Amino acid sequence: MSTIQSIVQDLLDPSSYPEKTSSVELIETHISYIFLTGRFVYKIKKPVDFGFLDFTTPEKRRHFCQQEVFLNSRLSPDVYLGVVEIRKNRGRFSIGDSGETVEYAVKMRQLPRERMMGALLAKGAVTPTMIQRVADKIASFHARAEHSPEIARLGGLEAVKVNVSENFQQTERYIGKTVTREIYNCLRAYSQAFIQVNEALFKQRESQGKVRDCHGDLHTAQICLENGIAILDCIEFNERFRYSDVASDIAFLAMDLDYHGRPDLSRLLMESYVQQLDDPGLWPFLDFYKVYRAYVRGKVASFSLDSPTLTGEQSRAFSETARRYFDLAYSYVPLLEGAALFLFTGLMGTGKSSVARELAQHTGALVISSDEVRKEMAGIPSTEHRYVPWGKDIYSLELSSKTYEELLTRARAEIAQGRPVILDAAYGKRELRRQAQQLAVEITMPFWVIETRCPEETVRQRLDIRLELGNAASDGRWELFARQKEQFEEVTEVPRAHHIILDTSRPMEEIAATLLKELYVRKLAA
Repeated sequence: MSTIQSIVQDLLDPSSYPEKTSSVELIETHISYIFLTGRFVYKIKKPVDFGFLDFTTPEKRRHFCQQEVFLNSRLSPDVYLGVVEIRKNRGRFSIGDSGETVEYAVKMRQLPRERMMGALLAKGAVTPTMIQRVADKIASFHARAEHSPEIARLGGLEAVKVNVSENFQQTERYIGKTVTREIYNCLRAYSQAFIQVNEALFKQRESQGKVRDCHGDLHTAQICLENGIAILDCIEFNERFRYSDVASDIAFLAMDLDYHGRPDLSRLLMESYVQQLDDPGLWPFLDFYKVYRAYVRGKVASFSLDSPTLTGEQSRAFSETARRYFDLAYSYVPLLEGAALFLFTGLMGTGKSSVARELAQHTGALVISSDEVRKEMAGIPSTEHRYVPWGKDIYSLELSSKTYEELLTRARAEIAQGRPVILDAAYGKRELRRQAQQLAVEITMPFWVIETRCPEETVRQRLDIRLELGNAASDGRWELFARQKEQFEEVTEVPRAHHIILDTSRPMEEIAATLLKELYVRKLAA
């Protein structure tokens, strides 16, 4: 049995404590052993190294025990009572006895579980007055929290970029398990776009001293409403997770109230906080930080699934928790839905149809394909091929003009029902693109031109494969490519902000991520 296991075993004995104790309850987390004696709580840090925290030596554990008491005393000095020594005497471990010091623990006053905010929320017992008091306490804490150029550097824009990137790198392996590919791609694109569009605002808040030494883990399980308000368990083990914009700190609690089904209390919290701290510049960041905090909670719940000792019931519970948090993060994102017109343009074989279908999955848009409409108008199945010379048969100028007219007619009908539409066609002529743009202007809705490009060797490979398989509606072939390229008119008539150029030689996952990010950049900047 290891030393830490022996310590845990001995501290389950009520006689191991200096005060009279009748029973001991043990709670184990991934980084701590927590002993509840009825009056007090003793928290021992596990000798673990997760990269973002390192408790591997007694000296480090003592240091972080001291940090935990010091930092949490900023909010709850009457709860955090100090650091105590665990000593070994005659082969037994106890607290406050004589003998050799072998370990350290944080000593706290034990608070009533029934007065924790999470428990009160479950009973519907959290009142608006309670929320306003919590908001005032947090605002007061943030107002006096330490800030400096060094804190701004460690918790500012560059740190946000690192944290967001790390979140998505660490959760990619859970796609299809706790988060869907659609939600993952959407949240990543939105987060990256928000940072890109708002870099100046991030920097402004740094210069205004809004990046401070905060709590870092501010959610309902950390708040006790007993007489006064106790806020517990700030992050002591890594400054990077504690140094942040105050908006990120308060957004965590607002998100958690949403998670518990109380958006009314979440909104009241934010309104009371902003008023108390006089920080209206926080509002544009609220949903971004709610997305970030909900995603982190989903990530942590996903990590829990990696434990080899989980029961089936525990595994299902963690999976459900993770999915709920990822879904909540998704609910904060201004989705690319509602009436909008996406026009795909580009040469044959550059991936217009594939990317159009991918975008449809993220927007709920209807794809209207010129290949399918053309053959429907000609009275032939979409899978029947007409490998004819350029401009002949169903590809005559007359039928092509009617096809593009029909595309707009169908698009108008769908948009009138509030549905976004994707026009999937070559759209090689400026006049045809202008006609589609005019439809968007008439109906007053967003309009995007998405141009697909890739190297010609890639185009030839794709066209040859498609010809061999024969399972696509398109009749495009390599021998027609040069003629189409020669007649294709460069996209110059569309404002740059509404023209997105995609390199489609990359994997579809990367193409979709780029497209979503570019659309969010334009939507957020509008």
